[in-house]
Amino acid sequence: MNLVEWLKRVMVSTGSAWVMWLMIALSVISVAIILERAWFYNSLRDDLARLAKDLQSSLESSIEAAQKRLSQSPSAEAAVVSAGLAVAHRGAAAAEEAMEGAKALQRMKLERRLAYLATLGNNAPFIGLFGTVIGVVMAFDALGQQKMEAGAAQLAPQAVMSSIGEALVATAVGIGVAIPAVAANNVFQRITKATLANTEALSRVLLSHLKGAPMPSAYRGVTAEVATKETKKGEAGKKGKAESKPEPSTKSDEGEDSDEEKG
Repeated sequence: MNLVEWLKRVMVSTGSAWVMWLMIALSVISVAIILERAWFYNSLRDDLARLAKDLQSSLESSIEAAQKRLSQSPSAEAAVVSAGLAVAHRGAAAAEEAMEGAKALQRMKLERRLAYLATLGNNAPFIGLFGTVIGVVMAFDALGQQKMEAGAAQLAPQAVMSSIGEALVATAVGIGVAIPAVAANNVFQRITKATLANTEALSRVLLSHLKGAPMPSAYRGVTAEVATKETKKGEAGKKGKAESKPEPSTKSDEGEDSDEEKG
């Protein structure tokens, strides 16, 4: 028995039912991931327009007020900006690097398990097509085994039609599994991109404040005190120099004194 005959025997003996059971199992996993991801994205929802306004007003007050406001938000955008606020005392560059790292972590959380949906959506029709091929092989095998005995001519067409019907069902199952996976993956990818874009916009609010303000509010009192001391030191130094400098004498005064002595 050659390889082709052996593979045909294996396909005919196993049938395409196992392919459909496999597709059903993959579909159950896909539905579970879709529900889990939908719940996860819904848990991150927040009014971002209001959050941006509150962040701007809080930054005018203090860094601590902004951290307190963002801690009340469950969104991924707030988590990223909070990472920047934690190191805001080190400057805008440190805050920007911290937010980039937090953004990468949030991207991983947002894109988790989406690769499974994309892979299933792309390959489910091919798995169903594999079941279709098995069904067609079974149909042609039934035609090849047809004999000229009485009743065999009626039995063979029934087996052929059953195998073709099984092949079409496998194709339909593959398409039925792929469509929800592809649709859900597209929706979730769109949500991920929108979340990252909102994160970038909210991060710019913090960076614009840090780059525009000369010093965070927590350090303004210390800076003012140091500046006052330096000013006082400068004024004292100038006063000391002015007192130690002798008064200049003019040549005309000296000439008058010498003339009086001569007379």
